[in-house]
Amino acid sequence: MKKLFILFSFFFWLAPTLFFAQIPGMVNYNEEDGLNNSHSYSLSQDPSGFLWIGSDNGLFRFDGKEFKHFNNKHGLKNIEALSCIPLSNGEVFVATFLNDFAYLKNGKVINSDMNSELKKIQFTHNPDYYIDGSSLYLYSTYNPANIYIYKEGKVNRIPVDVKTNSKNEYYTFGLDIPDHTFYQLDQYKGGNIIAYDIRSKKKTVCNIYANRSTFILRKGNIFVFRNKRNVDVYQLHNKFYFKKIKSYQAQENIERHIIDKNNRLWLCLEEGGALYFKQSLLEEGELTAPVKMMENYIMSDILVDKDNNTWFSTRNNGLFFIADRFFKNYIHRPISNNASYITVIAKNIDGHDPNIYLGYNESKSGLYHNGQVTDLVFEKNIKLEHKAIFAEGNTVLFGLTRRLFQYNTGIKETLFLKDIVLKNIVPYTQGSILLCTSDGLLSYNYRTRKYTDVLSKERIYTALPYAGDSLFAGGFKDLYKVNTITKKKTLFLEGYYFTDIKKLRDNLYVGATNLNGIMLFDNRRIIRKITESTGLSTGQIKKIEVENKNIFWASTNYGLSRIELKGNDVKINNFTQTDGLPSNTVAGCVLSGDTLFVGTSKGLGILSVKNLMSQKSFIDKKVIINSVMIGGKEIFDPHQTLSGQTPENDITFNVSFPDFTSQGKISYRYKIEGLSNDWQTSTSQKITLYSLPPGNYTFTIFGIGYNGKRSSVPTELHFEIHPKFWQTWWFKTMIISLGAAALFIMINLYFQKKRNKKLETLYYEKKIAELELQAIKAQINPHFIYNCLNSIQFLLYKKDYRETENYLEVFAQMIRKTLHYSEKTFMPIQEEADYLSLYLNMEKLRLKDLFDYKITISEKVDKNWVVPSLLIQPFVENAIKHGVSGLKDRKGKIDVSFDHTGTALCVIIEDNGVGIGSGKQTKADSFGVKLSQKRIETFRQLFETHIQLEIIDLSEKEQRPGTQIKLYIKPYENQNTSMHH
Repeated sequence: MKKLFILFSFFFWLAPTLFFAQIPGMVNYNEEDGLNNSHSYSLSQDPSGFLWIGSDNGLFRFDGKEFKHFNNKHGLKNIEALSCIPLSNGEVFVATFLNDFAYLKNGKVINSDMNSELKKIQFTHNPDYYIDGSSLYLYSTYNPANIYIYKEGKVNRIPVDVKTNSKNEYYTFGLDIPDHTFYQLDQYKGGNIIAYDIRSKKKTVCNIYANRSTFILRKGNIFVFRNKRNVDVYQLHNKFYFKKIKSYQAQENIERHIIDKNNRLWLCLEEGGALYFKQSLLEEGELTAPVKMMENYIMSDILVDKDNNTWFSTRNNGLFFIADRFFKNYIHRPISNNASYITVIAKNIDGHDPNIYLGYNESKSGLYHNGQVTDLVFEKNIKLEHKAIFAEGNTVLFGLTRRLFQYNTGIKETLFLKDIVLKNIVPYTQGSILLCTSDGLLSYNYRTRKYTDVLSKERIYTALPYAGDSLFAGGFKDLYKVNTITKKKTLFLEGYYFTDIKKLRDNLYVGATNLNGIMLFDNRRIIRKITESTGLSTGQIKKIEVENKNIFWASTNYGLSRIELKGNDVKINNFTQTDGLPSNTVAGCVLSGDTLFVGTSKGLGILSVKNLMSQKSFIDKKVIINSVMIGGKEIFDPHQTLSGQTPENDITFNVSFPDFTSQGKISYRYKIEGLSNDWQTSTSQKITLYSLPPGNYTFTIFGIGYNGKRSSVPTELHFEIHPKFWQTWWFKTMIISLGAAALFIMINLYFQKKRNKKLETLYYEKKIAELELQAIKAQINPHFIYNCLNSIQFLLYKKDYRETENYLEVFAQMIRKTLHYSEKTFMPIQEEADYLSLYLNMEKLRLKDLFDYKITISEKVDKNWVVPSLLIQPFVENAIKHGVSGLKDRKGKIDVSFDHTGTALCVIIEDNGVGIGSGKQTKADSFGVKLSQKRIETFRQLFETHIQLEIIDLSEKEQRPGTQIKLYIKPYENQNTSMHH
C-alpha cells in the first residue's frame, strides 16, 4: 500500500482552528478553540448529539460551535476524566482515574460530597462498564469483587467471586447484562476463556484459548482479540462457543483497538496513526488491507458519531474531525500525489480519453487516471501558473501565463509553441483553437501548427463562436461581436467582464462574469440574470461547465453551484467543503457521466452527482435548549415549569444545534408566539428577550446549518410571565370601574357647574343692567345737569348766544353718547377716548378753562381693542370735581393715557389737584367710583376679565401734588365679548 502525503490547510469561517491534516477536509480543534487540555482520553456522544471528551483537564462538551468545560471549579474532585458515559435519561457519568466519580445532571456536576451514594463505588483498577438505558454497570477489569449499578443517583452492587485462589489474577471483559455473564482470562498464564454467570456464580470454560496479555473488546456478539500485532475476530454462539471469523497481522505494534458504531474495526498504532478496515465485522470474508491515516498522531480514541462523521482523539494534539462525505471520498477514492493548488481542469473533448488534465499555480501540470495523478513538468524552476488547458485526441495544449505547450499523450512529445500573455483557450473550428491573449485573439491550428490573427490590439479574456463567421469576444469591460472575415467588432453587452462563455442550446448562451453573476443571452440581448439575490453564493463566477441544455455548473471562490433552468424558474444548489469539496476555492469542474471532477486550491475532488443531489434539503436534528434564565434563576430542565414575574420579565435561552458537519457555521431562526409572529435570526447561542409583558408564550426555534439548511423540526418551549397584582385582569377591571364611576361623577359635576354658571351669568347680566342704570344716574346726576343748565342760563343772561349754542351742542352730544354707551357692555378704546374728550371739553367750558387735559394712546395699543364701557369716565369726573376744581394758585391739569405693559392694558388718570391727603379729596368718595368698583367685580365674575385698580397719592410717592389712578385690564378673549388684543 502506498503512503499518502496529502497535507493542506482547511479553512472555514467561524470554524475551529486550522491545522494541517492528512485527509482533505479534516479539521483540528485545540486549545485556541477552547479545548485546553494535553491529553484527550475518550470520546462519546449523548442522545441529544453532544460530543463529550474526557481529558486530563476535566470534561468537555462540544456542540459544534463551542466547548463547554467542566473541571474542579464546577465540582469535579478529580479532573483526570478517563471516560464520560452518557445515559438515556440525559445524565453523563464521569469515570475519573480510580475513584472520586461524579455525574452531570441538568448542567450541574454532582460529586461524592453532594451525593454520598457515589462513595460506595471503589476500585483499585480503572473500571470497564456496560450501559443499559439509564443504568450503568461498572466493574474492575482485574479480579472484580463487585459490579456496581448506578441509576439516577443511586448505587447498588452485585457481589462476584472471580478468584479461585490468591495467586490468580483474572482479566475480566465482555459483561452482558441480559445474559448475566462476563468473561475471564488468566492474566499471567493465559488459557481458555471462562464464562461467569453473575447470578448463579457458576463458571463455564469456553472453547477458545487466549494467550496471556491478550486484550479483548466486545460489541454485541463480536469479540476482537488483540495480542501484540495479531488481531483475531470471533463471533459468540450460545454464550460459550466462540467461532473465529477474521484475522489480521499488523506490521506495527498496536496500542488500542476500537469497534465503531458501524461495526468497523480501527487499530491505533503505538508509533502513531490508525488502521481502518472498510468492511463491517459482520460481513463475511477475511479482513482486507486497511487504510492507514493520521500517521503523525498518537490516537487515544476514535468515534464515529450518529451522522457517520469521524472523530480522532489524540495525545497532545487535540481533537480531529472529518465529515462523512470527506471520509468516504478519501477512503473509497484515495488519490496519490494530490496536494497542489489547481487553477485549471479539463477533459478531452472527444469523450474517449478518460484522463483528467490539471493545471497548477506553477509550471507543473497533472494527469489524473485511475486514482493516480501523474506530474508533467515542461520547464523546471519557472513560477508560471496555468491559465487554460485544451485536449482533443492525443493532443493536449497547456496554456501558462507566458508559455504555450503542445503535448502528445501517445508519444509523450512536448512542443513549446509561443511566448504570449495567455488568458484563455477556447475550442474553435475542427483542429483549431482560439487563444485569448493580452494583445488580441488568435486562432491556432494544432494539426498544421499555423496561427491566424482574428482580432488585434485588444485584451481578450474569453471567446465563443456562435456562427460560421461570427464569435463573441469578451474584454475587460464589454462583450463584443466579431466578424472573423472583416475583423470588425461591434459592442454587444456593455459593462460586463466575462470570464467564461458556453453554449447551452441553440441561440442560448451562458456567461460567467467577474462581478455580476451569470448572464443568459442570445445573439440579440440578455434574457436572464442569475445573481446572489437569485440564490448564487457569490456574483464572482470563474468557469461554466454544461451538463445538458437545461443544467450547468458554476465554479467560484465560495464553492460550486449547480443551476437548473425550469421554464421561468431557476433552481440553484450550492455545494461547499461540507459537501465533500476539498476546498471552497474552485477553479473549475468537468463532468464524466455521474462523476464530477472538481479542481480546487486543495487538490482534486471526485464526487458523485447523484450523491450530491440526493442530500436532504434539511438537517435531521433539533435545536437543544441547554438552559433558560428566567425570574433570576437558571433552569436546566426544559420539562420544568418556566415562569417569571414582572419586573423580572427578561428571559435568556442558551441553545445549541449540534450539527458538526456545519463546522460552526450555525445560526438560529426563532419567534415568540404570543408576542409576535415575525421570525428573527441570530448567530448567538444566547437569545435574550427583554421586558416581556405578562402572558403565555411559546418559544419556537429552528437551527440553520451549512448552505442554509434548516433543522427538520422546530424545538418549542412554553413559558409564562406572571403579572404583578396591578397587572391582573381583576385589578384592571376594578380600576376601570372606579375610573368609570369617577368619570361619571366628574361629568355630572361638570354639567352641574355649567348649569350653575349659566344661572350665575344670568344673575350678573341682570346685575350689570341695574348697575348701568345706576351709573347713568351717577353720571347724569341732578347736580351735574343743574350746573350745566345754570351755566347755560348765565350765558343767555350775558346774551352770549354763540357760546350758549356751543355749550348746548356739546351738552346734547354728551347726553346722547352717555345714553348710547350705557347700553353697551364693551366699547373700543378710540371711542372711549372720544367720549372722554367730549366730556372734558364740556367740563372745561363750564369751569371757564380752569384746567387743561391731554388724552394719549400709545403706539403699543390697538385702538380697536375694547374695554368695559363708561368705566373710565367716573374716575375722570372725580379728578375734576375733587381734584382740580378748587385750585386757586395754579391751573389744573388732567392726563389720561392708554398703554400696554405686555400682559395687560394700563389706563392712567392723573391730575395735579389737591391730592388724597386733603380733607376735600378724602371726602371725595365718589358715588360713581363706587359704582365703577362694583362694575369691576361684576366683570370679573361674569366675563373673567381681570381689572386691577390702583389709587396713588403723588404727594407721598413723588413729592408733587395730585392723584394718579391706574386701571390694569387683562382681557378675556371671548367671541361674545370680542375683547381681544
